[in-house]
Amino acid sequence: MTDGTSIKIGDRDYGVMSGSTGPDVIDIRKLYANTGMFTYDPGFTSTASCESGLTFIDGDEGVLLHRGYPIGQLAEHSSFMEVSYLLLNGELPNKEELDKFSYTITRHTMLHEQLATFYRGFRRDAHPMAVMCGIVGALSAFYHDSTDITDPYQRMVASHRLIAKMPTIAAMAYKYTIGQPFVYPKNSLSYTGNFLRMTFGVPAEEYVVNPVVERALDRIFILHADHEQNASTSTVRLAGSSGANPFACIAAGIACLWGPAHGGANEAALNMLREIGRPERIPEYIARAKDKNDPFRLMGFGHRVYKNYDPRATVMQKTVREVLTALNVTDPLFDVALQLEEMALKDDYFIEKKLFPNVDFYSGVILSAIGFPTTMFTALFALARTVGWVAQWNEMISDPDQKIGRPRQLYTGPVQRDYVAVDKR
Repeated sequence: MTDGTSIKIGDRDYGVMSGSTGPDVIDIRKLYANTGMFTYDPGFTSTASCESGLTFIDGDEGVLLHRGYPIGQLAEHSSFMEVSYLLLNGELPNKEELDKFSYTITRHTMLHEQLATFYRGFRRDAHPMAVMCGIVGALSAFYHDSTDITDPYQRMVASHRLIAKMPTIAAMAYKYTIGQPFVYPKNSLSYTGNFLRMTFGVPAEEYVVNPVVERALDRIFILHADHEQNASTSTVRLAGSSGANPFACIAAGIACLWGPAHGGANEAALNMLREIGRPERIPEYIARAKDKNDPFRLMGFGHRVYKNYDPRATVMQKTVREVLTALNVTDPLFDVALQLEEMALKDDYFIEKKLFPNVDFYSGVILSAIGFPTTMFTALFALARTVGWVAQWNEMISDPDQKIGRPRQLYTGPVQRDYVAVDKR
């Protein structure tokens, strides 16, 4: 809402808008009409593209809130199903609401049986994200009764279907790459427990869910559920602004998340720890990270938004200890991670540049300990982020001020010139 103040650009005043918290924004919607000029903002780092009541980040203070609730509290006390309900509906559910929501999601977990044959069209060595892009995009060909974006009920059904089916889609992608049979969902298990069984279970014997692993993975899902207007979320909103069906929009988000600068960061961080290998080699790699002429970079440190300690990393550090203890795993990579963090946080170079560990620094170690190959890391990210994408998409569709996305440009190509016939060039 406009707070009554304004900023003069040329001979025109432009209102300043204030949200419930965070920086004020300048309303420049009439800037081009009034001045014939655009703003220039590569990456949109200083541009608010929408109003949203879902997630708030204060990067300088290391704050992440979902609907006002700190991420640390949600990760410690809540469940992924509860956080999903919160993001979709705005409030934490009571027990009856949570039970009904969980029941609904559980009964949407199965995939249309023809989709099993769709998987077989991929090569066995296809990346899980390639498979997920294809399968999620194809959902609109199987669920025609939930693609009318003007119908609130169909939007709700599509939202529930996407959240429910994503674990099944991801687990089947993993099973396909390793040549094992698909494992169907089991309604008696939790959302996360069901995913673990579909991923690691086999028809030949009963799979027993480890409660510590289940809780750790559920916590990882919570920490990745939504993160404001990041690249993949903005992609979902941009695709949705054209009126595309929800399945196509989420497939677009998956494609964007696949990029190594976005969803692939935890895989890169784990590969870096493997490259370092031993704690005694850490000083060598820290020196390389500070050398401008060396291409090596410390992955898992620093963040596009956070200029303080990533609040999600604190939860991850505690969680990785719990998992390694429960699985009786002695992982030298975790020793490297702990000592690397300790040394980096005492180094003036990293302190000055505010390169603190982020959520990707530890999540790769946890997922590896559980048994996931690195190719599945981004797929798990997509699974968790689906609820945020769906909530953001619903919010966008319901916004009466939403318009089709159409960024402008600073043109630097040739000015108008006349065509010359090929024999005269």
